[in-house]
Amino acid sequence: MRSSVENLDVGDFHIEKLTQGESVELPRWVADELVGQGIAETTEAPFENEIFSALSKEKMMGPLQLSTLPHDFYVRMRRRLGALGAAVAEGKAKREEFERLRAVCYDLVGIRLSKLLSLSSSSAPASTLGERLTPEESEFFALSQALSKEWKSGLLGGAK
Repeated sequence: MRSSVENLDVGDFHIEKLTQGESVELPRWVADELVGQGIAETTEAPFENEIFSALSKEKMMGPLQLSTLPHDFYVRMRRRLGALGAAVAEGKAKREEFERLRAVCYDLVGIRLSKLLSLSSSSAPASTLGERLTPEESEFFALSQALSKEWKSGLLGGAK
């Protein structure tokens, strides 16, 4: 906390008392409000490290292997890109930093998309991928697998 607060209501969330210098875990939306008002600052490790690590792992995996990503990975990735883009617009961050992060994100998404497409056209069931898929990837995999099966069926006259 940058400053002490008492009896603070943020939406329907109530903060009894926090002192300057104190660290506390709060729901993301509450923390974002406090940071936006200059009352607090975030202490989480830069998400860039996690993105670079994920890209590195993905490149080391085989063409039909996916590394595990946290379920909220893409939500946090979008949030970080948005925050960095806003910081660039306000002159608080360098455009090169934003472009570099965006390029790494595109690389990671492209690699995983390619693997998901290959896996969806194979006979691999979604259950074999287990916890390695994020919710967004699970939805994409199911849709692309259905389209792939339908397309093959149309080409091969119903044979699978």
